[in-house]
Amino acid sequence: MLDHVRKILTGQFEAALCMLNECIQKCPHDHWDGKIARYAFWHIAYHTLCFVDLYLSPNEASFEFRDVHPHGWSEFNDEFPSRRFDRRDLTAYLAICRQKAIETLASETRESLESASGFPWLPFSRGELHLYNIRHLQHHTGQLSASLRRVDDAFQDPTAVRWIATGWR
Repeated sequence: MLDHVRKILTGQFEAALCMLNECIQKCPHDHWDGKIARYAFWHIAYHTLCFVDLYLSPNEASFEFRDVHPHGWSEFNDEFPSRRFDRRDLTAYLAICRQKAIETLASETRESLESASGFPWLPFSRGELHLYNIRHLQHHTGQLSASLRRVDDAFQDPTAVRWIATGWR
């Protein structure tokens, strides 16, 4: 059963990351800084990846800051990141998050999935944390996808940003 759960979670993480990647890759250059509510397209993609990365960590203390987090926790806590990120930056960060998801999920045990999330502000199990993380990822991917459909006639076709059922495509 554990192998099956790991396979399901990995498939859904990869599908959601694949859909986010399509949004990042297909965003027209003139919309990269376009606003979705208060934030630029790139900012929402960056925020999404930051939390995918964070919640794949065992806990807050073990989170490894990367080049995309030059100011540490302030990159999470401040409303805006310290710099603008381009498509190449976010594509590279997405690849890191994808690999981290694969490795993290492969190492989960029944005990780890049943244990606390590792984040005091999320009072549920680590297993539920993974579902929460996927929901957050897909929520923002939906925002980006809908934004693309509003700004570019090429995205009026619902298959412009494909729905991925499972895995990386």
